[in-house]
Amino acid sequence: MALFWCTEALPLAVTALLPVLLFPLMNIMDSTTVCQEYLKDTNMLFLGGLVMAIAIETWNLHKRVALRVLLITGVRPALLLMGFMVVTAFLSMWISNTATTAMMVPIAQAVMEQLHKSETESGTTGQVPGNTNKAFELQEKLPDSFKEPEEKGNSHVLTVEEERKRNEEIEKKHLKLSKGMSLCICYSSSIGGIATLTGTTPNLVLQGQINDIYKDNGGIINFASWFSFAFPTMVVLLILAWIWLQILYLGFDFKKNFGCGASPAAKAKEKQAYEIIKEESKKLGKMNFAEIEVSILFILLVVLWFTREPGFIPGGFALAKGSEVTFLGSPGICVFLGGSFSILLFVLSQDTRGHTRSTKSSFSHLLVVGPSLESWHQIFVVPCASQGSTINCASRKVAD
Repeated sequence: MALFWCTEALPLAVTALLPVLLFPLMNIMDSTTVCQEYLKDTNMLFLGGLVMAIAIETWNLHKRVALRVLLITGVRPALLLMGFMVVTAFLSMWISNTATTAMMVPIAQAVMEQLHKSETESGTTGQVPGNTNKAFELQEKLPDSFKEPEEKGNSHVLTVEEERKRNEEIEKKHLKLSKGMSLCICYSSSIGGIATLTGTTPNLVLQGQINDIYKDNGGIINFASWFSFAFPTMVVLLILAWIWLQILYLGFDFKKNFGCGASPAAKAKEKQAYEIIKEESKKLGKMNFAEIEVSILFILLVVLWFTREPGFIPGGFALAKGSEVTFLGSPGICVFLGGSFSILLFVLSQDTRGHTRSTKSSFSHLLVVGPSLESWHQIFVVPCASQGSTINCASRKVAD
């Protein structure tokens, strides 16, 4: 399976389903046990987070948040780098790393292109008129001089050479900043994924393995406990990555990187890039009814997940234990909340008018529609190869 995953000879979801076929044939696990591994509470929890993430992507809430934060941080090189990293890491806490990167890279590219265009135009307008006037003055003062063509020619050669060097420096600077911007988005999407339990698949895999191996762990891994140690770790890693990328691609001139004492031309470039981000934000318009619905559901889901069993105060799990609902285990509350909010996303309408029977597409009015769920294959990647290796003692043999 590892070979198929690395080569992608088959789609990831198909490769993940190979144990359903191979384990019974190889007498490793029976079909019933294998299929149960694909519908564990960890997978259902991942499904709830996945549906919520797709709803956020469908209604562009992540883009709205990204542009708003970039407007706050500004477009000075170091602050721009920090702004993209903070936004990407925050979004990656709730939606997949791939989706976050795919959304942030075009925004970064548009900002970089505008910065590059502004720098090129400002340099051209600042140099060409001066050289032209100088040549014109020489021509007026010495019309019959033998040395005039030589001086004019030399002046022209020097101008072209200086222009070429200046353009090379601009291109080199633009290339380095573009590399740093691209890497900062990739790094921060991976770093941000570790902060929450549903931020990336390996976190849920660990929780599932802990619950399988240590049956009486008392739900030691939950949203609150995970966040309490993973979020500070994420912040430290994000700061270190920002400092390292700044040194590597922006240099040691921190005064220039933070825009202190910038020239009027540099401020004009920053203003033009800022206007690009502002224009993109204006294109989104005001929040519509669907965006407000998704925002409310997302905030409620996160709050309820964190207050399920915070530890220092009684949470939702303690209240459930005291009621007649006795089948909600420690992870069951999270699964219940994720499933409930996921179902609501398929039930609630995207506007206040609701749904009329004359509409041809009977589901087009919903917040999330089935065909938009393109990442469902991730659910099947989580489950059961590890359980098969445990049963046939392969993991113990590797450890020994």
